This record gives sequence, structure tokens and C-alpha cells, in this order.
Amino acid sequence: MMTHNTLPIYLVSACLVGLCTRYDGQTKESPECLSRLKNAIWIPVCPEQLGGLPTPREAADIAGGTGSDVLVGKARVLTRSGVDLSREFIRGAEQVLHIARSQHVDGVFLKARSPSCDVHGTLGVTAALLRAEGFQLTEF
Repeated sequence: MMTHNTLPIYLVSACLVGLCTRYDGQTKESPECLSRLKNAIWIPVCPEQLGGLPTPREAADIAGGTGSDVLVGKARVLTRSGVDLSREFIRGAEQVLHIARSQHVDGVFLKARSPSCDVHGTLGVTAALLRAEGFQLTEF
């Protein structure tokens, strides 16, 4: 018999919960984030991996705007050596959005200072798409 789950459901940047998904193959585990997830169901995601990028991978940054600008083609995501990864970052953001919608998440916990996930600095591509769709974003 299935019962209704009353625990909140969150998407969370995989690197924040100890998975080695960062561009350098490392983790950026956040005790504060893990504490907030203690009484919740959480789904780890890495937009860059979901977009088809390997781990490790060359570091990248948004050039010419924010993640919102990348989504509409007015800015790009470039590696330090100049390779354009905008398509992969957009694909990853779309995959995360699909998961968020299909799982009816209550919020999304994202990694600060990431070209995918940054919320308060240069808005990341995934953060921009999720914010535009009305999801509650928290940055760690």
C-alpha cells in the first residue's frame, strides 16, 4: 500500500552532497546544505554532466552576460581555452528542469559561483531557467 509522502523534495547540486561532479573531479560538500536536507527527500543533479560534459572537464565561465542571456543566445559559456559549451549547458539546464517538474520539487539547492548554478553572483544557466519557471532557489 502506498502512502502520501509528507517530506519536502529538493533537487540539489550533486557536488554539494559529496559527489565528485565538479569540473575538476572534486566535490564541494556543504555541511550546511546537508543539514537542510536532513528531513527531506533529495535528488542530486549535475547540469553539466546531464548536458553531456565529462568529469573532469575544463573550467568554464559565462562570457557576455548571465545565464539568462545564454538561454536566449546573447551570451556564451566558454572554457578557459575558448571552447563554446553553451549548447551543453542549456541541454543540462533543460534536463534539470524536466526532473524538477516531473518530481514536483519544493525547491532547488544550488552551488554558488558555478556557470550552471550560481544564484547570487553571475546568474548561472540552470539557475536562470529554474528561476524563470518559478522554482525556489537556495544557494550554498
